[in-house]
Amino acid sequence: MIEGVPFWAVVVDYALGVIMWTLIGRFGMRIFLPEDTKFFFARFFIRVTDPILRLFAPITPGFLIQPMVPLYVAWFFFMFRFYVMPWLLGYSVMGMLSFPLEGEIARAIYYLGSLLTR
Repeated sequence: MIEGVPFWAVVVDYALGVIMWTLIGRFGMRIFLPEDTKFFFARFFIRVTDPILRLFAPITPGFLIQPMVPLYVAWFFFMFRFYVMPWLLGYSVMGMLSFPLEGEIARAIYYLGSLLTR
């Protein structure tokens, strides 16, 4: 799947994808856990994503409730990956990059599923 994509694009997409999914994970955990939780996994997500949220604070609308802010910022990473990355690579159709990170994860899940059904 990623054979026709330059290595730099895959690395950038993986990095942006990890940031995006970490922000979505923080949003998901915030649904069930308070911001000041002692749960180590949630504290890791908060510690890792706080600098990104501070970076996007100037363009984050004030009317957003605080738990929605990570999802709002994750949307920017999604839009960049879906529209800007293919444009930088010269594709005429937006979304042509097709998210290599998620494709590799889906392929690994499919492989593990096929091992379990044997």
